[in-house]
Amino acid sequence: MEKANWKFGMAAVATVWLILVLAAWLHKPNNISLQERRPLAQFPEITAENLQNGRFMEDFESYTLDQFPGRTLFRQVKALTHYYVLNQRDNNGIYLTQGQAVKLEYPLKEESVQRARRIFEQIQKKYLQDSQVFVSVIPDKSYYLAEENGYLAMDYDRLFEIMSAMEGAVYVPLTDCLTGSDYYRTDTHWRQEKLFTAAQKLCNSMDIPTPKQEEYRQVAASEPFYGVYYGQAALPMEPDTLFTLQSDLLAQCTAYNYETNTTGGIYDWSKLASSDLYEVFLSGSVSLLRIDNPNAQTDRELLLFRDSFGSAIAPLLIHGYKSITLIDIRYLSSAMLDRFIDFHGQDVLFLYSTIVLNNSETLK
Repeated sequence: MEKANWKFGMAAVATVWLILVLAAWLHKPNNISLQERRPLAQFPEITAENLQNGRFMEDFESYTLDQFPGRTLFRQVKALTHYYVLNQRDNNGIYLTQGQAVKLEYPLKEESVQRARRIFEQIQKKYLQDSQVFVSVIPDKSYYLAEENGYLAMDYDRLFEIMSAMEGAVYVPLTDCLTGSDYYRTDTHWRQEKLFTAAQKLCNSMDIPTPKQEEYRQVAASEPFYGVYYGQAALPMEPDTLFTLQSDLLAQCTAYNYETNTTGGIYDWSKLASSDLYEVFLSGSVSLLRIDNPNAQTDRELLLFRDSFGSAIAPLLIHGYKSITLIDIRYLSSAMLDRFIDFHGQDVLFLYSTIVLNNSETLK
């Protein structure tokens, strides 16, 4: 009887294995993982060179891992086991607390923050001698949620101290303008509809008119927003709802994309069909972009050095400016800025998240 059971068990395992192998070979490969928001490995090219140097087997292993049938389900089972059965406090560096998915941002890389400040100071000395310069730091949501829930967090006070010492710049703190709930639950970014207090503080510091919340209306995106942490955590979570802010002023503003030489609106509605809905804000990661306000009551202009967080708040600053030029030196070398920008005494704001400052190797 035991021998029969053993044979039955082995047959069952062999059958399941055969089904998975056939499914892996016969199913049409997916191009991208919507949950992880990344391209998936494709079947490698079979060539004599690839077979000889072992590259084929390396690429084939990546292909089988990415295209494994039911991969998303297995990732969720693994994550649930780690998180709830083994009582691990995070999965892939992501933890859940107060309804939020949060990434462990630890420890502080002080040299990285110092490097970022040096880059900003070099830009200031080379191009901005006639400008009024401001600098502000956007705290990631770990600032509000980590320590009080027993998770490690970087030394944020030291990071703010380093950046506030930027020579020749006015530092504008934003930590008291935000809370953990002002960020998307499944993503790293802040919610545009929650940014009025932060935008008003920046505007007051730069002595420009502040946005009035009653002049804007919230419009929900038609598609659910699955943020970057949704895929990385592999834990079952409800998607976010992405809201944009609409107003008569913003409807008349235009956004010129220097990369594509095209002019559009403040929001790029085509991104609602992409894997990252956050790119609806000013088309996402664009190295150089200009917002023009035809109804400006002043000739003042702003140069906004920013990361992806800046895309959501820039429309709330345009009320006081004729134009805002958004510059992303993760993609545009700071040594060549004068090839693309006419520096003539514009207001300047360096607005960066703690995540980018703590990983400043991305800045050029």
